[in-house]
Amino acid sequence: MSRIGLGLLWLLHLLPYGVIGRIGTAMGVVLWPLARKRRAITLRNLELCFPDWTQARREQVGRAHFICVSRAFLERVVLWWASPARLERVLHLRGAVDEALHGAGAVLLLGIHFEGMDAAWTALTLAAQRPLSGMYTPQKSKVLDRWVLDGRSRFHTERIVSRHEGAGGMLRALRRGTPFYTLPDMDFGERHSRFIPFFGVPAATLDAVPRLAASSKARVYPVVARMLPGYAGYEITIHPAWDHFPTLQDGRLADIDADLLRMNHFIEQRVLEMPEQYHWVHKRFKTRPPGEPSLY
Repeated sequence: MSRIGLGLLWLLHLLPYGVIGRIGTAMGVVLWPLARKRRAITLRNLELCFPDWTQARREQVGRAHFICVSRAFLERVVLWWASPARLERVLHLRGAVDEALHGAGAVLLLGIHFEGMDAAWTALTLAAQRPLSGMYTPQKSKVLDRWVLDGRSRFHTERIVSRHEGAGGMLRALRRGTPFYTLPDMDFGERHSRFIPFFGVPAATLDAVPRLAASSKARVYPVVARMLPGYAGYEITIHPAWDHFPTLQDGRLADIDADLLRMNHFIEQRVLEMPEQYHWVHKRFKTRPPGEPSLY
């Protein structure tokens, strides 16, 4: 992304929210036939996860997904530049807000890769009465990288931890009592991952959540962001903390695979509620167990 492109995005945020959303919808419609590689990945993911669906159903969800992806990208101009008063009109935070954001003790906020993931982060940091920290994947473009970092650091942010730092940066934040927002449901390779079923397909699943929760004695609160119909913004729900998570015996992790399976099952249930909003353009099953062929 160039500085000129960033300037055009800044101008875009001055438009009414509904207009920005409609531009994003149009962009998603246009990208569906043009972005052939991402379209193929999306359809393959849907085929693997929903083999009982018809091809027409997968294409319907895929087209709707491209609209969600495009809208979420453009609507970041509102998340990262609009006033707090405007944000409060489009970000609707509910659930265990006081318990997760304002209570004492270590808190791990378990995000999910729905297209509203950045809306969730903005809503959390805007509502929090203490600084939060979160995970961050560096961008190749320096201009885009700075835009993302600045946007995610607007409100009550202690630190954005680079994914290259690994779990150490996350653990230090948790032990300081800083709630940490992480999104573990992507394929980051075999390192620190286990092959856990996701919609019945073995998926490289980061083991960071149960390990961090055990090491810091953190309560784990799932956070789900939903793009609302009618260009009404986003609903961000903080679900109650999971009981008996992770599985411990004598203070040590007893069954990481069971913990990760529980996490994946929770994500599956939320995906079934709004399949078009999950991040299907990512190769979720790129890393395969030893000896298994590529699925893409």
